[in-house]
This record gives sequence, structure tokens and C-alpha cells, in this order.
Amino acid sequence: MYLLVSLLSTILLALQVIIFVQVILSWLTAFNVVSRHSPIVGGVVQGLDRITEPLYRPIRRVLPDLGAIDLAPLVVLIAISLLRGSVLPLLLSGMATDVI
Repeated sequence: MYLLVSLLSTILLALQVIIFVQVILSWLTAFNVVSRHSPIVGGVVQGLDRITEPLYRPIRRVLPDLGAIDLAPLVVLIAISLLRGSVLPLLLSGMATDVI
């Protein structure tokens, strides 16, 4: 069970990094620092969108439309932080009491 919680924590950490990279890349393309028409940048953006869009879609349905400002990545990052900081340690402490 410890291995499963550790794996879940690692996956959540990887998702946090992916979201941060996606946000920074979206800022860079918005301010024309990098071109989305570049094959490499376009491929990276498309790949990141495929990973994160299933996470963002339900949140975007609930959040109000703020135009160019997308709060879905922030909500997902907060949820992941709560999971990694509160829920997973509770699971681990619950497993420790089961062993004793």
C-alpha cells in the first residue's frame, strides 16, 4: 500500500510540473517570445494540452468565463497540493496504525 501511495504522490508531482510548464509556455506564446507555429513548440503545446485538458474540462464547466484568464490550472494545482499535503499523509498514517 505504501508503494501505491508513493506512486500516486510521484504522479501528482509530475502533473504539477507539467501544469507549471504549460502555464509558462502559454505566457511565452501569448507575449510572442516563442512562436506556436514552430514545430517543436507546437508539438510540446499540443502534448501538454492532451495531458491536462481532461483535468481542466470539468473545472471550466463550473468556473465563470473570465475571458482570457483561465483559472482552471490554478484550481488543479491547489487540488493537487491539497492531495499531496493532506490526503496522502493521512493515508500513510492510517497505514502505519494498521500495521501495529
